[in-house]
Amino acid sequence: MAGLRTVEEALELVLERASRLPAERVSLGDAYGRVVAEPALARVDLPPFPSSAMDGYAVRAEETPGRLPIRGRIAAGSPLAGPLPAGSAAAIATGATVPEGANAVVPVEQTAEVDGQVEIREAPRPHAHIRPRGGDVREGETVVAPGTVLGTPQIGALAAAGVSEVVCARRPQVAVLATGSELVSPGEPLEPGQIYESNGTMVAAVLATAGADVLALPVVRDDEGAHREALAGGLSADVLVTSGGVSMGPHDLVRRVAAELGVEEIFWGVAVKPGKPLSFGVRGSTLVFGLPGNPVSSLVGSLLFVCPALLALQGANVPGPVFDSGRAGRPLRRNPQRDEFVRARRRLDDEEPVLEPVSGQESHMIVRASSADALVHVPRGTDEIAAGDRVRYLRLP
Repeated sequence: MAGLRTVEEALELVLERASRLPAERVSLGDAYGRVVAEPALARVDLPPFPSSAMDGYAVRAEETPGRLPIRGRIAAGSPLAGPLPAGSAAAIATGATVPEGANAVVPVEQTAEVDGQVEIREAPRPHAHIRPRGGDVREGETVVAPGTVLGTPQIGALAAAGVSEVVCARRPQVAVLATGSELVSPGEPLEPGQIYESNGTMVAAVLATAGADVLALPVVRDDEGAHREALAGGLSADVLVTSGGVSMGPHDLVRRVAAELGVEEIFWGVAVKPGKPLSFGVRGSTLVFGLPGNPVSSLVGSLLFVCPALLALQGANVPGPVFDSGRAGRPLRRNPQRDEFVRARRRLDDEEPVLEPVSGQESHMIVRASSADALVHVPRGTDEIAAGDRVRYLRLP
């Protein structure tokens, strides 16, 4: 459509203006979901000693097969005092230190223990079932590289490598502002013409999944002075996200008041459904997103543009959005002018995700959307996506 940016063009304009925030040291216990800013280096060799990969017996391979006297029992954390005597074996637990002199571990199921001796039925190959020192990582090597978003595997790896703190980009401070005189906080009585405010709470929850430190501002009524005061306060954050008031109606004040406060509008309008009247601008280093007021439009805009901006501010290698692949559960009609994002539920068919659109795709139907766990990308075009065709989708957080 004339004047509208494609999703790809709009995202590129956003990411171009998302400069990485300063770094800070973070304790490992608080680092989940953070983005690494400097290489996280191993403090020790891992394993820090040769260790057994099996419950069994530590031996010299060249002294087997045959019977060997048992000269000790080694538990994890309790190494044998001194080397393994020649012509003997030591019972050993998984993860325990392989004693000096031993060069193989024989699994317990391949042995028989009788009267303090162990019968080794078959000679092991040298180094069998021994994890070498530093076989996973060496001291000083990189455990996690910059730009990595720390998930559970990375947290576990860092802990095992002795890392107690990680240098990460500061969390972006995000002010979220819902606008509209008709909005009332959930739990309060509704007067005629009023609705419950949902966008601010929903958007704050979505942005928290991308590492945001969210400040939820009070709802602002459709009044120019109230808008000016609220927007001025929100512009002190790294990112200001508004909901509602970005279309062209007489009560849509956000864009005009933001411009008066010095916000340079980079674009307004994206060729996407839902979410077309989305605006993006900057004031200094502050990124300013104006999301549409319809709830599902706000959700789509948050996932497509705001979350990637937040991850880019933290220096993520892949800010997203990251799409998964599946198959359409039923035919999907393309829009010739706009990309569409269809709410759907995933099911597995022969271990492959199949996306079934939910009923009620209008952008105001947030309760219908609550049954969805994915957004299926339907690229603009004139043909139809047939049932069973491959599609891309975003997982809903």
